[in-house]
Amino acid sequence: MKTLKYNIIVIVTLLLVASGCSEDILDEKTPSIVTANSLFLDLAGFEAALNGLYANVRMEREGRSTSSSDRSSDRLRAEMFLNGTDNMCTNQPDGWGYVADSWGESNNATNSELQGNFTWLYSIINAANTIAGRAENPDVDWEADANKNRVIAEARAIRAWAYRHLTFTWGDVPLTLEESNGSDIKTDWERTPVSDVRAQIEADLLFAEQYVPVTPIPGRISRGAVQHYLAELYLVLNEPGQALIYADKVINTPEYTLVTERYGVQSSEPGVPFMDMFLEGNSNREQGNTEALWVWQWEFATAGGEGSDMRRYHTSRYNDINIGGVTPFELTVERGGRPRGRMSLTKFALDLYEDGDDRFSNHVIRKYFVLKDASQNDTGVADDLPPGYNYGDIINLDWSVPITNPETNRKDWPFSRKFESAIASDIQLSYQYNDQVYLRMADTYLLKAEAQFLSGNITGAATTINIIRERANASAITAADVTMDFILDERSRELLLEEHRRYTLLRTGKWLERTQLHNFKGGETIQDRDRLLPIPQSVIDANLTLEFPQNPGYN
Repeated sequence: MKTLKYNIIVIVTLLLVASGCSEDILDEKTPSIVTANSLFLDLAGFEAALNGLYANVRMEREGRSTSSSDRSSDRLRAEMFLNGTDNMCTNQPDGWGYVADSWGESNNATNSELQGNFTWLYSIINAANTIAGRAENPDVDWEADANKNRVIAEARAIRAWAYRHLTFTWGDVPLTLEESNGSDIKTDWERTPVSDVRAQIEADLLFAEQYVPVTPIPGRISRGAVQHYLAELYLVLNEPGQALIYADKVINTPEYTLVTERYGVQSSEPGVPFMDMFLEGNSNREQGNTEALWVWQWEFATAGGEGSDMRRYHTSRYNDINIGGVTPFELTVERGGRPRGRMSLTKFALDLYEDGDDRFSNHVIRKYFVLKDASQNDTGVADDLPPGYNYGDIINLDWSVPITNPETNRKDWPFSRKFESAIASDIQLSYQYNDQVYLRMADTYLLKAEAQFLSGNITGAATTINIIRERANASAITAADVTMDFILDERSRELLLEEHRRYTLLRTGKWLERTQLHNFKGGETIQDRDRLLPIPQSVIDANLTLEFPQNPGYN
């Protein structure tokens, strides 16, 4: 059962985003209209504002447009952080996957995707600043003293989350900690050094760690997630000892444990423990997912429920596979619904697994389909049989040859099933509405292993990695196996489509090397300047009274 108040999310999101606008859209003085002054009076108002803030955050996994008539702006924001790496590339000839095959002239300051993400992240920061700033009003009715610090802590944690995105993507960016509204438009922004922005990220996370609950309201960030981001930050700051402290805080919190046994909605059916947490009905902590540190919420046919674009982007176009002039496979719920295959795993990523690794079983990565009759398909419609085939025959997907640049869509390419979800009543729906794991403690274990490796404790790093591998039935490793490249390989095996892979590779100094080596859909065209993306031209042009410098290598 959803606990977020979706009926107010849209209103509050619009309110918070609009707080930075300079135009008065409505002149009516309608009492029922929500304004900042009428909202931030009591705990209920701040909870509504936080719901709006989280709704804005979830846009990372939503298309930039949910209008069927405006597909030109329907891009997955997360592709900028997931794609164009060693383990993910585009699977489209038309530039849908921005980061991997558009490094050349398309990677410029006027690119609409860059502008959209930059603006989106600052709208989140302004909303967080608004909440944190207005919480200092002494007249607010908090009901209990602890509520004030918890609300501020959540807002500051999300502000840190947004600046994490900004610093990894653009480097030096303006640092603002105050609410912006139409009466104080600023035209002399300066780029704050990354070191100073990350110092603020650290301060925000350290404050949040004190007051964010271990077990949060569903959909909200947890203390474990805050500690996880602190561990990652200290790795960025080259302080592995501090990183280890915060990783251990997560790992040693009894409320967080790895999922090692089958549970939940399909526990009586064939499967593996690793995959259970990604199944619809299993993702939330109250549903048995003890590994979750942060789970994002969506809901079908509910005001403010919106929808995720992850499945559509990452599921290969199996319904377009052609065999002997026949496209056999029906869209079904079991197969994940309607796919578009905008982005795909690289051949390198698929080849990383050893035989017997649960994370490479067909339960987790779709490597084949079975031809089914009407009684076997959940839609009640039979697959079309190609010449010479029978129901029950297996059609294998093929990754023997890498996806290359340029190339048309590879429809028979294996894909991760972490985001398979569909609505049976309308299998053609583009979006999915299941709750999704956003951050889990297996990632924290791998941060710990990295901190141990960087601290010289190679044996400890191997022991930590083996905890993850044991759950997957992968073979145990020894200290002799542990290198930074092995840790990155293990992160790929465990965290496909979950970690912001671009950030991981940038943090470890491996992005350029590994992307050039393993991404054949654009990796050969990238250059050193592409470690940072260009500041949007619209940002530069709006800074009327002070020069706003561009990142090196861009015009």
